[in-house]
Amino acid sequence: MKVKNTALKYGKPDSEDRVFPRLMTLPTLIVLLVMTAYPLVFTVFYSFTNYQYGKKSGYSIIGLQNYQTLFKNPYFQTAVLNTIKFTILAVILEMVIGLLIAVFVHSLLRGQKVLRILLLLPYLLPTVTVALSWKMMLSQNYGIVNQVLKFFHLPVHNWFMETGTAFNTILLIDVWQNVPFVFLLLYAVLQNVSQDQYEAAKIDGANAWTTFWHITIPNIKGGLILCALLRTIDTFRLFDKVNILTGGGPAGTTSTITQFLYNYGIKNLKFGFGSAGAIIMTILVLLLSLGYIRRTVK
Repeated sequence: MKVKNTALKYGKPDSEDRVFPRLMTLPTLIVLLVMTAYPLVFTVFYSFTNYQYGKKSGYSIIGLQNYQTLFKNPYFQTAVLNTIKFTILAVILEMVIGLLIAVFVHSLLRGQKVLRILLLLPYLLPTVTVALSWKMMLSQNYGIVNQVLKFFHLPVHNWFMETGTAFNTILLIDVWQNVPFVFLLLYAVLQNVSQDQYEAAKIDGANAWTTFWHITIPNIKGGLILCALLRTIDTFRLFDKVNILTGGGPAGTTSTITQFLYNYGIKNLKFGFGSAGAIIMTILVLLLSLGYIRRTVK
């Protein structure tokens, strides 16, 4: 009997032990279903209708008409291209700069805590605050940047209203704010890399580049993939900075998918049309993130 009781104690849990943790997770699952699955289903449904909020006549099923209208709209085509271009450039720049800063700070013997705090400040600021601050600094009339350029007799620009500078300016602002996120995540991953590997490489006479490429990168590969995935998803939804700084102009050079949906869907209360755009944006995000997701699953 003693052996039997021990087996019951350390063997497979009985039915009650299996039911209890499931009951504990049930409220969380219900909240997730309500907050994600429910809106997703209705978004897909409304994308096949002409639903407009406040319209007394209701709505009707129109099939793929919203999608056909979207793909034929030249402004939407420009917004898609701008979003993809912006996402690729922003993620690459943020990953490269964030990685270099993380490696540099990790290699320091002193001052890591102070640098960590200073480097994280841009990311801790609200997006609206960042956009308005840069808008003032880059103002054509009283911005400090143009004042410095005038002092050195260099050409000044209307940074947000010129087709040649608007896109790159918003890209610079977004990279400036989000590099600290990449730095923080990769810096945390670097803490788990064994120092014995670096010491062995030093004894073998490996230089800094060889150590970085053959020790640092392989050990933080998982963190790099996760960071790239998170930044791709977040950057693809860019809206706040564009809406505040340019509104999608000039001439659509900074228009994004979210800005398009806001102007042509939310503002006009055409939720059916806006839902179709949201579904297309979701599919594009999945396509861009497919490689990352596969590697993460593996």
